[in-house]
Parts: sequence; structure tokens; C-alpha cells
Amino acid sequence: MTKDQTGRLIGAAFGLVFVQANAGTLPTAVATPLRLLAIAAFLGVVVFGRRRGPAAPAAGTAAGPGAGFGRRYWYVVAAEVLGLAAGLLVISRVLHVPQAAVGWIAFVVGVHFFGLAVAWRRPALHVLAAALTACGAAGLVLAALDAPVTAVRVTAGVLPGVLLLASVWRSGRQDPAASADRVLSGSRG
Repeated sequence: MTKDQTGRLIGAAFGLVFVQANAGTLPTAVATPLRLLAIAAFLGVVVFGRRRGPAAPAAGTAAGPGAGFGRRYWYVVAAEVLGLAAGLLVISRVLHVPQAAVGWIAFVVGVHFFGLAVAWRRPALHVLAAALTACGAAGLVLAALDAPVTAVRVTAGVLPGVLLLASVWRSGRQDPAASADRVLSGSRG
């Protein structure tokens, strides 16, 4: 599996999780089709990503999931995990605002894409980063204003999931040779 395929699979999986975890606050008539569409989008990424066939790894690179992402990628992921843990601890133990957790998660995931844009030299990731960060910030504001949980979860959970899945699908529609270096970028070649 190439770095591009692995990155797209990771992005699609997180998009699926965002939708599945947060759509439950919506009416069943909306939540069920939304969840089914998210599953279909994820499975489409799995199936269509595999149909292209894995490209041979470049000389001197390791094969397998996560291989070749580079040290800067792992620094970004480590910062993301620490940010998530610290923020969720403060939200639950200090502020006692559990409805803000989904906003914090979306915010940190969005910020992590800014780091990935720099680490991978993919400026197009800044667009996805800004969108996810804005969703997370809006979710945090809604939670602070004691808005209904459904509003928080749709803004900071469902919408980021849809954005991640759409970004992966958009990047996957490109020519495989042109998109080999674009993970979740959504940019046109």
C-alpha cells in the first residue's frame, strides 16, 4: 500500500468515525441515511483505492502502512495526541463541559492538518485544516454557550466527518500518477 493510499484510508476512517459517533443525536430519519452514506463512502475508498493497485515502494523506502511518512509526520501526530489528551482532561475534569469534547477533537484534528501541510509540503492541506479547525472552534463556542448537544455534534462532529470523506474522495478522483504525492490534499494536479 502506498503512502497516498494509506493516508487516504486513514482520513476516510476518521471521517467515518466522526459521522458515526455524532450522527446519533439527529432524528433517525436523518441519522440512518447519513451513517449509511458514510459507510458507503468509506467502503468506496477501500475498494477503489485497492483497484489502482499498490505502487512499488521507491528505492530505499520501507513498505507497509505508516512507512515513509517521515519523522515530521510522527512529530505532528505526537503533538496531536498530546493536545487531545490534555484538552480532553481539562474539558472533563476542570471545566466539566463534556459536550465540548467533540469540538476540541475537531479543533485539534484541524490544527494537525496545518502541521501535515508543512511537514509534507502540501499547501492544499491548509484548506482542509482551516475548515476542520473552524468546525471545532464553532463547536467549542456552541458548547460554551450551552447550545443543544445536537448543534454541537453536527457542527463539530458530523460536518468534519463529511469534510474528511469528501476530501479523500476528491483527491482520489485525480489521475493516480498525478496524485501519488497528495495525501488528503484535495488539490487539482
